[in-house]
Amino acid sequence: MNKQKIKIYLQYPWKFADSSYYKNLIYFPANNINYINVKKENFELAKSRTKFLLSKNLKTAIRKLTGFLDLPIMNVHLTKSKEKYDLIHCAHCLSSNDSPWVMDLESTWQLWVSGMNTKTGKDKVKTLLLSKNCKKIMPWTEDTKNKLLQIFPDKKIKKKIEIVSHAIKIPRIQKIKHSGINLFFTARYFYEKGGLETLEVFDVLTKKYPNVNAIFISNVPKEILEKYSKNKKIQFRHLIPQKELGYSDSYGFLFIEALAYGLPIVTVDGFARKELVLNGKTGIVCKKPEIIWKKNGLIIKNREKVILDLIKNTEKLIKNNSLRKKMSLNARKTAIEKYSIEKRNKQLERIYQEAIK
Repeated sequence: MNKQKIKIYLQYPWKFADSSYYKNLIYFPANNINYINVKKENFELAKSRTKFLLSKNLKTAIRKLTGFLDLPIMNVHLTKSKEKYDLIHCAHCLSSNDSPWVMDLESTWQLWVSGMNTKTGKDKVKTLLLSKNCKKIMPWTEDTKNKLLQIFPDKKIKKKIEIVSHAIKIPRIQKIKHSGINLFFTARYFYEKGGLETLEVFDVLTKKYPNVNAIFISNVPKEILEKYSKNKKIQFRHLIPQKELGYSDSYGFLFIEALAYGLPIVTVDGFARKELVLNGKTGIVCKKPEIIWKKNGLIIKNREKVILDLIKNTEKLIKNNSLRKKMSLNARKTAIEKYSIEKRNKQLERIYQEAIK
């Protein structure tokens, strides 16, 4: 006997989704889950360069204005739906509805538009998280869970927390014979994601090793592109639709996709990196750079050391074929065990069922 489907309203904080997390919810839902307001055929990511930059600039402007005034404004929304639903799933935002809701969370700052460090701002969010309608808080990572509990060290909030990771459809791997080694980088934010440092690493390694080439996908500034385009062993591409290639973000969606394809990863430590990349097993996690944020951008204090560390550790994989193969097998196994759609769907269906009891 088939179970009746749970009707879920997926509440976005913005007009369209900006994350693969939600694409995979819609494209690969559990059998007993129906997202009533978002369908596969009209699901949309900010996939074009122009649309992405417009979205980014709009969000930045709003946060700068409210942040300057230091207003305690929650990232909270009122769901209005003509169709009946059983539960609201808030996509990294809060709900003010007088009905059951759950929320997922990439990072704790998403709980506020501004005023996250003010007492009033924290108290407002805490009130909603403790409300009877808030049934489950689903951070994507252990890192986010720990930061959430640092801000709200409350036993009742802790009981509501359960990590629900990003999940992907594990691809079938076709064995293709090819010579050489390809290095790969993609990120929407060029400077913030270490694009400049990575380009320097790619430039050095592709010139040093005849069998090494590189693909670089990002919003590369014109002057940087002109400088490095002289190296014909580096292919530059703008952002492309996610159906062709996944985006990288603070969570590291690309890391999960790389694991699924059995690709070893070299990265610097940062937000949840050691959760996503098992150092020495599925890749190499280099020491975190010392970053200073200023009004006109970010400064990496130990920049040269970081670049040398990335070169050294990438060279380990270039030179050691058996290490690459070992990490490749570990990566594929980790993706299947931790990040499969099937695992996520079982967990999420249970959470939804518990929330509407």
